[in-house]
Amino acid sequence: MSLNGKIQVLLADDQKMIRQGFGYMIGLQPDMMLVGEAADGKEAVDLAVRLLPDVILMDVQMPRMTGIEATREIMTRLPETKTVILTTFDDQEYIYQGIRAGAVGYLLKDAEVEEMLGAVRSAYRGEAVYKTGLAANALQRMTTSGLPIAEAASKPPLLEPLTERERDILQEMAYGMRNDQIARKLVIAEGTVKSHVHHILQKFGCEDRTQVVVAALRNGMVN
Repeated sequence: MSLNGKIQVLLADDQKMIRQGFGYMIGLQPDMMLVGEAADGKEAVDLAVRLLPDVILMDVQMPRMTGIEATREIMTRLPETKTVILTTFDDQEYIYQGIRAGAVGYLLKDAEVEEMLGAVRSAYRGEAVYKTGLAANALQRMTTSGLPIAEAASKPPLLEPLTERERDILQEMAYGMRNDQIARKLVIAEGTVKSHVHHILQKFGCEDRTQVVVAALRNGMVN
């Protein structure tokens, strides 16, 4: 939250109505601020470099440069920026290419408003914004293809082995679950989950949850 304590959001979509609708809802949130709108991929890159947003909502099919290409370029220049791919359809190829480009996940354009806002907040917190249950085939391709994903998302092997409980929690993190949700499912205290997540980050040598999840997926450590 680099300005006024709010999450800085950049919206990239070639459809003006989508930008207006999403932009209006973002503007109503006390913890968010829409800092820019881009009508194509090239403009998205230029604005991202200039405005340094925390989170980008990125359409896939846009003029001049696709959202996938723009995401890859932005990740090269701004590896700390979180990008969520916007798609019209739950398309495996878009999900696969988006994650390989360095996006933290995907969001359907017909998603509920609260889901869109939740995705922005989750991305900002460094959490995955996709669920492996919904994108199983795409993620399976990513973990088995042998092709490199975005360099900013890839991490070295574990510094220390995970405990059995840490493996359980890592799996739930891969499903995009928050600490409180993991605590309820595994019937443990939320503080215990936070402690395990901290240890998992240390063992992966990662700075946030998204990097851990992508590294785990890339190495076939979660389903």
